[in-house]
Amino acid sequence: MRAEHINPFVVATVNAFETLVGCRVTRCGLELKTDYAPTFDISGIIELRGSATGVVAISLSRDAALGITGALLDLCPTEIDAEVVDAVGELANIIAGGAKSKLEVLEMSISLPKVICGQSHKIEFPAEAKPISVPFDSPWGPFCIDVGLTY
Repeated sequence: MRAEHINPFVVATVNAFETLVGCRVTRCGLELKTDYAPTFDISGIIELRGSATGVVAISLSRDAALGITGALLDLCPTEIDAEVVDAVGELANIIAGGAKSKLEVLEMSISLPKVICGQSHKIEFPAEAKPISVPFDSPWGPFCIDVGLTY
């Protein structure tokens, strides 16, 4: 994956949180993923197709998923339910769409979001992809964005 292609996903993530839930998130580094296991228990996944093919996933801690859903929908969820799953899917969709608009040269289309819940789930990236993980901290807890593209 080319380093210049990760920045649109980082910017789209920061913008999504500021716009949707009115909060700032802090990037906590950048690392090359060595496996397909997400860091947290719930992941919103979007497939990307075009001149580049791949996957972007937002993986959230339980507390972050509940807090973000509460802020988005003005609710107080206490468990991962349909509203939380929908909110995580919508957040993934907004991040992917925001990054796509900055990566027009790759002529990508995005899939509908999939959301996977539970410990030890896997995110399937293209076999040749070397995904990059960008951890963040939010007022509700940690989350990360994982992006893997092939060209």
